[in-house]
Amino acid sequence: MDRGTAEASDPPIRQPGRRRFRKAKWDAQPTQPAEVLIATLGISVPAAVIDHARELGGGGSVAVLSIARMYGSALGLPNPGLLPSRKEMDEQLALVAEAIDALERSGVESWGQVATTRRFAKTIARAARAHGVTHVLVVSPAAARWRRFIEGDTARDVRRRIGKEAAVEGMSV
Repeated sequence: MDRGTAEASDPPIRQPGRRRFRKAKWDAQPTQPAEVLIATLGISVPAAVIDHARELGGGGSVAVLSIARMYGSALGLPNPGLLPSRKEMDEQLALVAEAIDALERSGVESWGQVATTRRFAKTIARAARAHGVTHVLVVSPAAARWRRFIEGDTARDVRRRIGKEAAVEGMSV
């Protein structure tokens, strides 16, 4: 309706005002069903992992999840400087697109997403439940044993959070 043609009897359209402490609106979690979830911690997905996911899926679809690291502590004040930069997000989107292209070239239906989080295991487990997967492949950079002890093993943490809902395999690159 154009303002110049509105009649005096039409009530004005009221829009809710900005709420001060409302949670930010992010993209909704995709819920398409998949057989396998490939979760990468910001590194490219090797061809061996794609072949393994295709074998585990048995012709079913495969979801790809890339984690963009959010720096800082969970108890700290929110700071936009702790979020990934636009360049880092573009790199993550390119990693997901590359993995999807490789999966589709091999004849597997696939889709992907990028998640920004501090808690990798919790986000991967939430995505696995949303997709209803039977297998989760966690691709992480190779690290020394002492470093995995200090930082934690993401595949082990995902396995603990998911339980018996899905089989979790950790794959180091």
